[in-house]
Amino acid sequence: MSALWTARALAAATGGTASADFAVQGVAFDSREVTEGDLFIAMKGEATDGHKFIDKAIAAGAAGILCETAVDHPHVRVTDSAAALNALGVASRARSRARIVGVTGSAGKTGTKEALFAALDRFRPGKAHRSVKSYNNHVGVPLSLARMPASADYGVFEMGMNHAGELAGLTRMVRPHVAIVTTIAPAHMEYFGSEEAIADAKGEIFEGLEPGGTAIVPFDSPYYARLRAKAEKHAGHIVSFGLGEGADVRAVDWLSDGKGGSLVTAQVQDALLCFTIAQAGAHWVSNALAVLAAVKAVGGDLPAAGLAFAEMGGLAGRGARHRLPVAGGEILLIDESYNANPASMAATIEQLGSESAGRKVAILGSMKELGPGGDAWHAGLAAPLVAAGVQFALLVGEEMAPLAKALEGRIDFEHVAAHSAATARLGDVIRAGDIVLVKGSNSVGLSHVVTALTHGDY
Repeated sequence: MSALWTARALAAATGGTASADFAVQGVAFDSREVTEGDLFIAMKGEATDGHKFIDKAIAAGAAGILCETAVDHPHVRVTDSAAALNALGVASRARSRARIVGVTGSAGKTGTKEALFAALDRFRPGKAHRSVKSYNNHVGVPLSLARMPASADYGVFEMGMNHAGELAGLTRMVRPHVAIVTTIAPAHMEYFGSEEAIADAKGEIFEGLEPGGTAIVPFDSPYYARLRAKAEKHAGHIVSFGLGEGADVRAVDWLSDGKGGSLVTAQVQDALLCFTIAQAGAHWVSNALAVLAAVKAVGGDLPAAGLAFAEMGGLAGRGARHRLPVAGGEILLIDESYNANPASMAATIEQLGSESAGRKVAILGSMKELGPGGDAWHAGLAAPLVAAGVQFALLVGEEMAPLAKALEGRIDFEHVAAHSAATARLGDVIRAGDIVLVKGSNSVGLSHVVTALTHGDY
């Protein structure tokens, strides 16, 4: 296996000084994630200093260190580790001949990124690379770039933001050949004030497009024209995707496959493709259309993409489905615990309503960063819950108070302050035959509720 980085290449990329010759196969900045052969980047953060964990990283198998001080291990010494990580990401992009895709949006970023990776990896096994987890910020993006093998044919990078101008910096580092905006929704309203401002910030992804690059935009979005106008300033080609008549890539027909997924017939510009999506919900149909548009734009294989959709399992925190034993039978757990905004909440609750059997239970956590309109957005979830036929809702977090008030006399519910209190109530709330949706902003910690349910620890 060829090295991801040599000491000489690291020093050249970062302007640092190598203490010895060494080679690494991976890159990490969290000592808990270091594996055999990795480069450990010791970075100073607000809470701690990675230099304190250098010995731990070496014990875990690190082959070299990138750091700001001399150490008794093979290392490259730099003046600023954070700046060096950025430089390493830039150098990785500069040496790559891969076709690069950038993905952003208010919802669906990670799922779309994972599906696109699966589609390209099925076409060219071992030759596709993507950012892992939700490494989509000013640290995660350069780390993901630094991890990209020079031999990769495709790179897929998720990019996020919660302030104007952030995405512009990330996309100029990634320099995508194809840039996708999945959807626009009222996420981070606390920092933007309007959905128009969010659309403008998401449209920054087009600013980093390579000359002649392709912008992929959501046709069904009320901000389609706004996004398209932005794309026209930077893209050589613009491709729209959606369920509506007129989209360049659209679902001609789709229906449930009876197993929680969908059977889809899609028009992909001049091609017609029939495929199955293992994931549930209309939002996954939309995600798949964006993926197909990107696959075509980078010269991938559409039938391989169709097969990849059928093979994709649920992502932890983003739609993973678990059948779990309980007293007297089992429950179906739908894990959407990683994040939430008003649009994704409504879509997921609607999908819960389409489930064909069982009592429907929703364990919902607060939606964060909604700003002054937060109370109304939370209260607005009452109608989707009622329409979906949810029989019981367990509401978690103080921001859920307006929803609790809106649900009075409409469905049974409880309102608790924290995930620990929600976990304590599971034994009384959950019963055999239930379909249980767990969804909320990541900071609410509903992943702890999911863990308790999957381990039977309640």
